[in-house]
Amino acid sequence: MQNAKVEEAYPSQTGPVQVSKMGVYQQINGENILEGDIILTASQVNPTGPQTESAGRNTGKWPSAVVYYTIDAALPSQNRVTDAITHWQTYTPVRFVKRTTQANYVTFRVGSGCSSNIGMIGGRQYINLASGCSTGNTIHEIGHALGLFHEQTRNDRDNYVNILTQNIQSGYENNFTKYGVSGYSGTDFGALDFGSIMMYGSFSFSSNGQPTITKKDGSTFDIQRSGLSAGDRAGIDTMY
Repeated sequence: MQNAKVEEAYPSQTGPVQVSKMGVYQQINGENILEGDIILTASQVNPTGPQTESAGRNTGKWPSAVVYYTIDAALPSQNRVTDAITHWQTYTPVRFVKRTTQANYVTFRVGSGCSSNIGMIGGRQYINLASGCSTGNTIHEIGHALGLFHEQTRNDRDNYVNILTQNIQSGYENNFTKYGVSGYSGTDFGALDFGSIMMYGSFSFSSNGQPTITKKDGSTFDIQRSGLSAGDRAGIDTMY
């Protein structure tokens, strides 16, 4: 799926790089953006306690693996949300329940791009979907809301891939920053999964048509946004 869309909170927009206790992120349109499509809260940017994660965060998990949600009436093509939820419920132990009065929940709404908070942040949080965000992109953003980071930013990624920084579009270098450099520590689940729905493709954010990521042998691979891989499912099973 070489032409599958890579998720961005604000497509084609970059912002000043910020450094805090949390690590490195960008400020775009007044929001704190990590890895292109992850929206950090103020408390995540300046945490008061230790932060840990592996394939995903060890903190901020949804209690009892239940995510309460609403869908904004103004969001077009709502079937991409319901189809994505069905996919998650088919292949993982996570359950999605329409919100009534619960304090912590996700609202799917119209956005400038495809983006989400990371893990349960407390209170109302959002998954933002522009009209071009597909069901696969929605599955990806739900992954962030459950606590998953991008596969290519794993702490151990250098054992599996080459990052060709000279080919990355200017302003997008931080999308390829390792978890540890961004302020997190932990152990990644399993081996790096080239088929993960959370993984970039070889040509994601290329400035010149040349690969930004290759396997260690120099070969390239496609982006996958069809559904959760076996590795994605195993990671969520371990987390939840």
